[in-house]
Amino acid sequence: MSASVRPVQDERSATAMPDALMAAIDGLSFFEDRAERIQALIEIAEGFQDVPERIARRPFDEARRVPGCESEVYVFDVPRDDGTLDFHFAVENPQGVTARALAVLLGQGLSGAPLDEVASIEVELIFDIFGSELSMSKIRGLGGIVEMAAAAARRELAARGGTV
Repeated sequence: MSASVRPVQDERSATAMPDALMAAIDGLSFFEDRAERIQALIEIAEGFQDVPERIARRPFDEARRVPGCESEVYVFDVPRDDGTLDFHFAVENPQGVTARALAVLLGQGLSGAPLDEVASIEVELIFDIFGSELSMSKIRGLGGIVEMAAAAARRELAARGGTV
């Protein structure tokens, strides 16, 4: 089957998304064949690095756990000197390949990006990355990862008196 899985990008997501994340998603758009795209995402997932121990140690704080995520993902945000955030993830389920791929893309695409852009990312970007053939449980889990990262940026902005 060679169905096209090009990302669907509306005007809003194209303008609000951090450049590095948009570039990663654009890179995936070159894979029109679903099998090739899946292989590319598996290769991305293989680059996953667990949250460094200097940031968090097991057992992780349950407040950092993504609700409803079967891959048992934890999201960690660390302020940078330039006022942005670094994002790190723990994926506890060894079968969590899609969660690992998303963690790699978000870690690279959101770390160091302007907070207002990170705060504005939308859950729908998971369809741009993985296509529309996701189960409800994957949508809930992957969407929760995106939402927790965006919420961290919103909290940081609020702490500084800014808004999205």
